[in-house]
Amino acid sequence: MFKKWHGNPWAILLTLSLGFFMTLLDLTIVNIAIPQLGEDLNASLDQILWVVNAYTLALAVLLITGGRLGDLRGKRNLFAAGVALFTLASLACGLARDPAQLIAFRAVQGLGAALLMPQTLSIIAEVFPADRRGVAMGIWGAVAGVSGALGPILGGTLITHLSWRWIFFVNLPFGVIVLVMTAAFIPGARRTVRHRFDTLGVLLASTALFCLAFGLTEGQRYHWNRWIWSLFALAAALFAAFLLHERGQQSKDPLVPFSLFRDRNFTFINLVGVTVSFGVVGMYLPLTIYLQSVLGFSALKSGLVLLPVALGSFVMAGPAGALADRIGGKFILMTGLLAWAGGLAWVVTVADVGSGWPSIALPLFLVGLGAGCTFAPFATEVMRGVPARLAGAASGVTNALRQVGSVLAGAVVGAVLQNQLASALTDRARESAGRLPAAYRDSFVAAFSKTESGVGARQQGGAPHGVPHDIAERMHALGGQVFGHGFVEAMGPAVYVSAAVLLAGALACLAVRRQRGPSANPHALPINETELEEAAR
Repeated sequence: MFKKWHGNPWAILLTLSLGFFMTLLDLTIVNIAIPQLGEDLNASLDQILWVVNAYTLALAVLLITGGRLGDLRGKRNLFAAGVALFTLASLACGLARDPAQLIAFRAVQGLGAALLMPQTLSIIAEVFPADRRGVAMGIWGAVAGVSGALGPILGGTLITHLSWRWIFFVNLPFGVIVLVMTAAFIPGARRTVRHRFDTLGVLLASTALFCLAFGLTEGQRYHWNRWIWSLFALAAALFAAFLLHERGQQSKDPLVPFSLFRDRNFTFINLVGVTVSFGVVGMYLPLTIYLQSVLGFSALKSGLVLLPVALGSFVMAGPAGALADRIGGKFILMTGLLAWAGGLAWVVTVADVGSGWPSIALPLFLVGLGAGCTFAPFATEVMRGVPARLAGAASGVTNALRQVGSVLAGAVVGAVLQNQLASALTDRARESAGRLPAAYRDSFVAAFSKTESGVGARQQGGAPHGVPHDIAERMHALGGQVFGHGFVEAMGPAVYVSAAVLLAGALACLAVRRQRGPSANPHALPINETELEEAAR
């Protein structure tokens, strides 16, 4: 039945895109479940942040390694292994009974994604001829945009009608289908390109990123003490050691070939990719909490409120790819990033405790239009001019840097949100406590003094046992007001961080050389495995 499609480039692209879609969906689908995770697992805000960060951290630090293993063991083999591991880890996540289990299984999910993701771009480069490669990479980039935008909608539907566990169980049929399609459509490599496995480089990079992410995520909890700052210093030292180590490996078989970054466009387009990934995670993290815990929307309604982002991205994805070939991706990327940042700033200005969904629909649509202008042009532009012998490494580096952006977003935006929320809740509670009898004011304020309190509860400031019914009701109502106004106050700086990073990406586009025409240089990327091996030798 599938025999005639075996080796067909478009069937291969569909298979790779489904696997890619599955891994990127998990970057945003978890955000919509934050309140439910807080309630059901009694998880603190910093634990919830680690549920998000464990996945992106494992993905970021192991992507380059995954690319190298694909060259060593065969790209189809690594893709299939990654899909299988990701699917099994998704099952384990759905069965998790406490935050620690969920965090651990999310890290395993990230490992599976790191094995499969770098193979997607590299296989596309091999199976598509130069005149069709740009279209294929544009589709690959569009999948990245659509998956991120659909995450909250699909997640909201599953949570409302089933439970948060189904945001992980939904990966099971996807995984099985992708594995069947892999066996049916993707041919195995005739030979593989041998690479030395740089264990020390992987350890240095992984430990540096872990120290940075842990320090940012846990900083507020530990009051930014000297141990947190020591972690930042250690992260910087380890990263410097990684660069020195890689410098000494350049004549051998480096994990990161520095020659890639001699191409100015490759360097700055990758910087833009970091800001785009930062913008995706940094946007959804505060917005999903705001919609559910402040406005009181259900998970499904929250997902539907975010639908304009998906619509805007879908509307612009195709035209952006075509325009990038005609006038150059530089200007499309810059326009998209500016529109995205402007849309986020607009959201902050209209968001309030009493806001309805219509007030943020148009700003979110502008965000979607901006995002749609970034994904396809990025995918086509980043691989322009990359030598055939470095195609696999370039794919790994590009995907790794994008996930570094996701890691930094989860950590930085989460840290800003925690820090601002701690201050805002305490201040608001003290202001509101005067409306209660003196005997109950201290306990009311104390209820907001810990940022690690569960994020699932919309109302805070619960009344102690023995409080008269009328006083308890007043405390409950005041608690809801304090949390709502406090979160809106804290959300502003957190969203502005993402907007500022996107603006930095727009400025980086100024350094990109303008290039028109086909999105892939016929001499830049390998057409088949044999050409790749010959170029590597």
